[in-house]
Amino acid sequence: MAFDSPLAPPNTSRLRLNLAKPNQEQIVLLITIVLLIGFGLTLHGFATLTNLLNLLRSISILGILGLGMGLIVISRGIDLSEVAIMAGSWAIGLIEIQKGLPIGWACLVALGLAILIGVVNGVMVAFVEAPALFVTLAAGFVIYGLAFAFAPAWVVYAPTDAPALMYLGGGQLFGVPVPIFVFAGAAIVMHLFLSRTSVGRFIYAQGDNPEAARLSGVALRPLIVLEHVLVALLAWIAGLVWIGTTGSMQMAITQGTMIFDVVLVVVIGGISLVGGRGGVFSVVVGCVLIGILLNAFTIMDVNSEVQNIIKGIVLLAAIVLDNWLHPRDEETARQGE
Repeated sequence: MAFDSPLAPPNTSRLRLNLAKPNQEQIVLLITIVLLIGFGLTLHGFATLTNLLNLLRSISILGILGLGMGLIVISRGIDLSEVAIMAGSWAIGLIEIQKGLPIGWACLVALGLAILIGVVNGVMVAFVEAPALFVTLAAGFVIYGLAFAFAPAWVVYAPTDAPALMYLGGGQLFGVPVPIFVFAGAAIVMHLFLSRTSVGRFIYAQGDNPEAARLSGVALRPLIVLEHVLVALLAWIAGLVWIGTTGSMQMAITQGTMIFDVVLVVVIGGISLVGGRGGVFSVVVGCVLIGILLNAFTIMDVNSEVQNIIKGIVLLAAIVLDNWLHPRDEETARQGE
């Protein structure tokens, strides 16, 4: 058997193969542009400014949640309790408002509950070393049960005389819905955090190779707790936008498919399930693609069952694409155990 010499020139055919592999973000961006042009030319009312602004507003909450999920997936983790954190913490906050608590304090109560859940999730994953998938799945069920025990009904309504509470979800700035600005602001902050801070670099290092990151001095356990707290914080922000958009918090979303939509936009955008790859632009591109599809389905009056089937197929295709672009070799698989 012949072995390559360390001094031998690199295998040029292998280099050409790697260079020929496109970036997943580029593929998804190209598909998004094609769909945008195609639907704009074929669907009546799709390319109007009003519809495009509504499209961006509709994906804002999903995008904010996707930023949190993207962060945790980059670190080679997952958090299936994110939607439950959003709904449960704000359901309790709105209930306290109905009982007479000032709105500012109720917002802090919701924030405190969200962060507490994030800390518990992080501690369970980092120090108890329980699998994040099962910890956060169980947390979602617990949050749903506790919040529903306190909630008077499936839907908890926000006060109608609280414009400050409703502004982030229902207001407009220069004719543009405020949720779009909230999503854009959160995306910019998250990008700067991941790309310009040492903690952000540690998160990428953890996702790329946890053992190497630990040996290089990264405190992985506190970092994992911080990651889950940030997911909870973004869930709280998304809940604030949700309340302003709908005027209420619906507990039924914790039992729906929204959490899978969040995972979908993260994976389809190019954040690799093997960790350490992707970024904020991945989430933005994934959200826009899914938003275009859902908006077009609404115009074409496609029923929700067919939409769920299509979203499932898209998710499977994104996973296959991720495996092709980022193959899990034996060493990578062993690092993830």
